Amino acid sequence: MCSVGVSTEDQAREGFSLGEQKEKLLQLCSFKGYEVFKIYEDAGISAKDMEHRPAFQEMLSDMKKGKINYIVAYKLDRVTRSVRDLEELISVLEQYNCFLVCDRDDVNTSTANGRFFVRMLTVLSQLEIEIVSERTKFGLNGAIKWLLFK
Repeated sequence: MCSVGVSTEDQAREGFSLGEQKEKLLQLCSFKGYEVFKIYEDAGISAKDMEHRPAFQEMLSDMKKGKINYIVAYKLDRVTRSVRDLEELISVLEQYNCFLVCDRDDVNTSTANGRFFVRMLTVLSQLEIEIVSERTKFGLNGAIKWLLFK
């Protein structure tokens, strides 16, 4: 059994509607012979952490109950962008004999190489978040200084 996760962020960034994401993931599950248990969707909630995502927490609960053994997502950064959360997730997945598969990133945590690759992608995602945050702070500081000296 597998679960399918989709995101509204991909729709805004890449033009893939939730329906298109679901369709692609359902096709992937069919191709791999996975039986879909449920589609979990935290619409409009950022993947920056796992704690504040109700559907994600429900999915983890179902995994711990043995209802799913694959989590299938469109992209890794839709699952998490936190290196700490990813390490925690991989540990929990291993504990419950569950694997993560991400379509667009060609991620599969059922192998040592797959787990290494997923960690590297998450480090890059976290770097991207931190760079954007720095740029935003720099831009806001510049705007404040400009207003103060105008």
